[in-house]
Amino acid sequence: MKFSNLSEIASYIVADGKGILAADESNPTCKKRFDTISVESTETNRRDYRELLFSSKGMSENIGGVILFDETIRQKTELGQSLVDLILESGALPGIKVDKGLNPFNGSEVETLTQGLDDLDERCSEYAELGAKFTKWRAVINIGDEIPSQECIDANMEALAKYAKIAQKNGMVPIVEPEVLINGSHSIEDCYDATSRSIKSLFDYLKSYDIDITGTILKPNMVTPGSESEQRASVEEVAEMTIKCLKETVPNELPGVAFLSGGQTEIESTQHLDMMNKIGGFSWKLSFSYGRALQQSALNAWLGKLENKSAAQDAFAHRAKMNKLASLGSWSADLEK
Repeated sequence: MKFSNLSEIASYIVADGKGILAADESNPTCKKRFDTISVESTETNRRDYRELLFSSKGMSENIGGVILFDETIRQKTELGQSLVDLILESGALPGIKVDKGLNPFNGSEVETLTQGLDDLDERCSEYAELGAKFTKWRAVINIGDEIPSQECIDANMEALAKYAKIAQKNGMVPIVEPEVLINGSHSIEDCYDATSRSIKSLFDYLKSYDIDITGTILKPNMVTPGSESEQRASVEEVAEMTIKCLKETVPNELPGVAFLSGGQTEIESTQHLDMMNKIGGFSWKLSFSYGRALQQSALNAWLGKLENKSAAQDAFAHRAKMNKLASLGSWSADLEK
């Protein structure tokens, strides 16, 4: 696949209902997932599981990009093929998570600032040589008593802009992820406010750092009540409030918005995305960049056993297909039976 600019890469990733498989779990996070199925998190087991996903028939037609972890972008299949080439064979593009996690913001116990800018230029240069076509950096915004502070939002969004500048300099599309966490008892209105403030600040900084918006993808949360909130929101309310928030903050020239699933169930993630695309009325592609919401059923089917590989691949293929249909506004609940 040949691309002449970053805009073409970004548009390719979210073309025709395709979305992104987030397979960039750090080794500690992967251990937590594997613990739920009583599988040891060894380098070989992590490789085997990801190879299973990347070689599934669900990749073709449904997945436009795969976000990898540093370990994974360097791995080879059991037969010696690089996982990067395996992804490219499926028609998807390989990408790489480049942030280095969270530190407390200004000594706060509840607010954080994402790290990783110090050696980012040299790491991006190496990742481009390893075949990465895009990158991802995650900022985390918490909702609570008198937070998020504007200072924390702005510090994280400026870091996202600095990262995006370095990624584009190295010929890779930046995925910018300002995640407002679902954790907490906050209302859907609180989530709307924090999400709106975060995305507005983000695009202000992207503009001031002269980022090519046509060669960028936004990975936001959906606007929902907190996971411990007594408030319940309908599928329509989540879809309508999320669209309203994006239309007020996201420039029309952005090629794609690829949502994170952020603690939603597999079905909720698909339902909400589908409803947004059924409502329509926006210029960008509205797609997915899911981790657990694409992988949970496959993980439960696999259980670390070779004889379950086909069943796990089928489970992943089903979720990938359902989310592609949701990206086109063509999903319905009866397809899940």
